[in-house]
Amino acid sequence: MKKKIAVLAGDGIGPEVMQSAIAVLDAVSDKFGHDFSYAKALVGGAAYDKHQEHLPQDTLDVCRQSDAVLFGSVGGPVAEYANLKWKNCETNSILALRKAFNFNINLRKTTIYPELIELSPLKNSQLSTGLDIVIFRELLGDIYFGEHYLGEKNGLRYASDVAQYDELQIKSIAHYAFRTAQTRRKKLISVDKANVLATSKLWRQVVSEVADEYPDVAYSDMLVDNCAMQLIKNPAGFDVILTANLFGDILSDELSVLSGSIGMMPSASFNVDGFGLYEPAGGSAPEIAGQNIANPIAQILSAAMMLAYSFDLQVEANAIEHSIRQVIIQGYRTADLATKAKNEIVLGTREFTNKIIENI
Repeated sequence: MKKKIAVLAGDGIGPEVMQSAIAVLDAVSDKFGHDFSYAKALVGGAAYDKHQEHLPQDTLDVCRQSDAVLFGSVGGPVAEYANLKWKNCETNSILALRKAFNFNINLRKTTIYPELIELSPLKNSQLSTGLDIVIFRELLGDIYFGEHYLGEKNGLRYASDVAQYDELQIKSIAHYAFRTAQTRRKKLISVDKANVLATSKLWRQVVSEVADEYPDVAYSDMLVDNCAMQLIKNPAGFDVILTANLFGDILSDELSVLSGSIGMMPSASFNVDGFGLYEPAGGSAPEIAGQNIANPIAQILSAAMMLAYSFDLQVEANAIEHSIRQVIIQGYRTADLATKAKNEIVLGTREFTNKIIENI
C-alpha cells in the first residue's frame, strides 16, 4: 500500500516523539511491504517563526494533499504565553485545523497495562487485567458552538451559553462509534443528561435509533454524573463510550488520569468523509524538550490508529500495539513510567523507540 502522510510535528517534544513515530512506521512498512511517504509542514510556534502565523496556508495545502495527518503538539512555556509566538497558539493551530477540515468526531483510547497499574490512582484490584477504553466525543456541536453572551440583564451581570445539536450531527458520530464497537467487545454506552437537557433527550432518541441498525452491539444509556462515578468505581465495565462535546471533553480528561501518564493516550479526529488527524492527547511539554526523556508511546499509538482507521491496516496497527506491550513486559520504561521496581530499565526516548522497533 502506498500512502502520503502529512507530518505536523509542532513544538516542544513534538519533533522528538514524531521522529519516534516515523521510525516505527518505517519499520512497519519494511515488514509488511508498504510505501509510506511523509510531507512535513510547520504548525504552532515553529510555523510562527517562519510565517508569523500558527497555521499557514502552505500547511493546510499539505494536509489536503495527503491521505491522513499525523500531528505532534503545539505551544510554548506558560510564562511566555503573552509573547505573540505563543499567544492563542493552540486555538490558532489544532482548533483551526479541526474547523478547516470539519472534524466532527474525536476518538481517544485509554490503555492501562497490568504491568503499569502502580501508576494509576485506582486500586490495583480494579485493574488486575488492565484497561482498554475508547471514548467518542462529538466535536462541532454542543455548548461550545452555540451562542455565548456575557453582559447585563435587569441591572445584574448576566451570562448565557446555548447548547445545540441536530440529528445529523448525532447520527454521524453514532454510526462511527457503533462500527468501532463491532470490532472490539461489542459493547457501547451512550452518555448524556437526558433527565434534564433537551439536547440530551434528542441525543438519546437518535442514538437509540442508530443502535437498532447494530443488533450485535450491546447498547445502553448512562447519565453523565453516574458515568463519571463508574469510571472510577468500575472502569473495566466500559469498552466504547459515546457522548457529546462537553461531556466528552471532561470524561476523556478523567480517563487520561487513570493510566497514570498522559504520555500513554492517543487520539484521532475524523470528518464525515473519513479524513483523519491523529495526535497524542498530551501537550508540548517544553520543559523537557530536547532532553531525550519524553514518552513517545502516545504519538506511536496515534500512528497505529492512523493505520487502522484511515488505511484499514489493522494487522499492522496490532503489531505496533503488541510490540509496545512486549517492551513494557520486558521491563523497559521511559522516565514517566518508572515505578522503581527492581526489574525496570529506564530508557531515553530514542532507545525506548528502538526497543519497540526490535519487537516489531
